[in-house]
Amino acid sequence: MSHTLPVTLLTGFLGSGKTTLLNRMLADPGMQKAAVVVNEFGSVAIDNDLVHKGTERYFLTTTGCLCCNATSDIRTSLYELNDMVVAQAVPRFDRVVIETTGLADPAPIVNSLIPGGAPALGLRDHVVARRFHLSRIVATLDTELGPKTLDSYVEARKQLAFANDIVMTKGDLMPDAVEQSCARAVELNPHAHLHDANQPGFAVASLIGSSSVSYAPTERIEDVARWLSGEGHTHHSHHGHHHDHKHDHDSPNRHGAVSALHLSADQPLDPKAVDAFLSAMTGQRHAGLLRMKGLLALADDPSRPMVVHAVQHRLYSPFRLEGWPNSDNRSRLMLIGADMPAEPIRRYFASLVKRNRPWWRGAI
Repeated sequence: MSHTLPVTLLTGFLGSGKTTLLNRMLADPGMQKAAVVVNEFGSVAIDNDLVHKGTERYFLTTTGCLCCNATSDIRTSLYELNDMVVAQAVPRFDRVVIETTGLADPAPIVNSLIPGGAPALGLRDHVVARRFHLSRIVATLDTELGPKTLDSYVEARKQLAFANDIVMTKGDLMPDAVEQSCARAVELNPHAHLHDANQPGFAVASLIGSSSVSYAPTERIEDVARWLSGEGHTHHSHHGHHHDHKHDHDSPNRHGAVSALHLSADQPLDPKAVDAFLSAMTGQRHAGLLRMKGLLALADDPSRPMVVHAVQHRLYSPFRLEGWPNSDNRSRLMLIGADMPAEPIRRYFASLVKRNRPWWRGAI
């Protein structure tokens, strides 16, 4: 590698369509030799199984809260990628895409990738600086829930403010909301290029970072430079990454700490009981749910896992895969929310595992 390789940062709030957009990007011929790093909030990777990997593509998943320890996690991941190429363990790649967790604050991540940002702490950091450069930041915005999310979460606002490109998603569900979402995006970042992922003319190739262009924070709004310099930047406390990862981002308008609850089952689940569980999780407005995603083995056909997606109170139509992405065929579900009642949810899911009639009604 005689030149630095471009890194594209793909960010956006929980459920805004990052993984869907990533799959569209990876399908572009210009991304055939891209390496991919996916960071997931919590301790169990699920998005990893939902990204379509190329046969020669190196794919790395990290779990936990990337924004708590961005410098270490990002630079370690890039160093590992470079080391694998040097050792000829993987084919050479010509670019990297990093998909952040939906709760990531972009400031410390960007600082770890730009000249003059976070200081180099060792040989690893110097190697990364010589091999990689941040080329582009792409942010997704859910046109249905985006405006409300922007009002409630400073991370969502910062993700848009840092972006070179803002991609509007789910405009097919709420076409009347696209204009409002675009207006909010322009308000937060008048320098960004706006795209509508549902328009026929949307060119996903335009989001691919260039090997000759570096990300320029000075071309963003003034707040970006202030956040990068640390003025007014929120200092995060780093907690242990256990099955129930709790993290208080201490954001304005935030209603309590955000946590990730991981649920799993070794045996197939009753489809009707699963339907009741999913409806309950998305039907209780005071349950604090922000995001739910998972792969479930159902008793009627456990060889074809059901993919589950929910964003706040919207449950998207589940669908079946033709087979399990890997040898792990356990049901696994991740719920992310603010002040979620973890124990009632855990007990309710346990009743599905035991194939009992769900006892829970209105406990959340």
